[in-house]
Amino acid sequence: MHRSISSLTRNADALAAIWSGGERTDLPYLWLRDNCGCGECRVVQTTEKRFHIYRVPPDLKPREVSVEHAGSKDEALSIAWPDGHRTRYRSSEIHGLLSLSHFDLRYWDGRFRPRRFDYRRFLASDRAAAELIEEFLRTGVCILVDAPTEPDSSEQLTTRLGPIREVLFERIHNVKVDPKGYNIAHTDLAVAPHNDFTSYTWLPNVQALHMLVNECEGGESVVVDGFGLLEGLRSEHPNKFDVLCAVPVPFRIFSDEYECYAVNPMVELDRDDNVRLLRFNTAQMQAVPLSEPRLAEFYAAYHELSRRVNSSDAQVTFRLEGGQILLCAGHRVLHGRKALRSTGRRHLQDAYFEHDNVRNHPRLLRRTGRIRGRQNPSKP
Repeated sequence: MHRSISSLTRNADALAAIWSGGERTDLPYLWLRDNCGCGECRVVQTTEKRFHIYRVPPDLKPREVSVEHAGSKDEALSIAWPDGHRTRYRSSEIHGLLSLSHFDLRYWDGRFRPRRFDYRRFLASDRAAAELIEEFLRTGVCILVDAPTEPDSSEQLTTRLGPIREVLFERIHNVKVDPKGYNIAHTDLAVAPHNDFTSYTWLPNVQALHMLVNECEGGESVVVDGFGLLEGLRSEHPNKFDVLCAVPVPFRIFSDEYECYAVNPMVELDRDDNVRLLRFNTAQMQAVPLSEPRLAEFYAAYHELSRRVNSSDAQVTFRLEGGQILLCAGHRVLHGRKALRSTGRRHLQDAYFEHDNVRNHPRLLRRTGRIRGRQNPSKP
């Protein structure tokens, strides 16, 4: 919907714009000068800033303000500054900068079924790639089917998901039953829901679990929406939630060649108090120091979260067949598997990617005109 500026008021440090719908937006003078998009203030080729804010006084005020082409789609705010520079903003441009857009997270429980997408279409079709990624941003999990079964073919995903995030234990990690394996995934035991490499301060946040062959009995895959569980915990037990955000917890994974260790709270929030990261890995969790003053509170909270993670009501269970790839948002979705019986071959390969690269791929496709239509954000 087109929004036009009904009136402007010059205040001490900002313009107050009243829109045709009645809402008010304060436009700080320094913000207006700093974000000027003209060829003097930006590198035309790249749109990068050339202007530095220190070049104007901190109490900057405009010399003149006007609205050009008022009421039309070409309406623009025009500002003349004391040094003679002029800045113009289309009204639609200002309205589009009122807030950042985000995807609504869609929380789920054990009744959820991850959407399935064709592997070849995902790689070949920009529209199919955007559809998968936008589903992934909402739910944190999806499955690619009819994928190749050759070792290391996960490398092909880099055209859509960005470069592989390398970790200490192999660029593409092989998971087979191995008596010399360095973690529980290399046994035939059940692997409880967890996220990988909680022993990194910034653990990998997109994981591709690529099943090359699965001839074993059992070993069904399990996924859990960690963010959904945490929101339930925050609503029902806010004190327990707060403890999980505050108490540092050590995590460690190691082998004969490598050591990986980090200490961080299990739950991390963003500036809006939304959950941005869950660290949950029973196998890699180390002892919280006895000197921790909130140790008893922590264990009460950890016990409650562990109960929820391991409840069948929270767990989605399915069989991942050869030629299928499970994509998980590693900071949100916990994954695991049931116990297996080695009646045949089972070979899974892991590769990790960065969420920023995945999230920005549809943005690239739209900016370059390879797909059309706006991204489906949750918040305007």
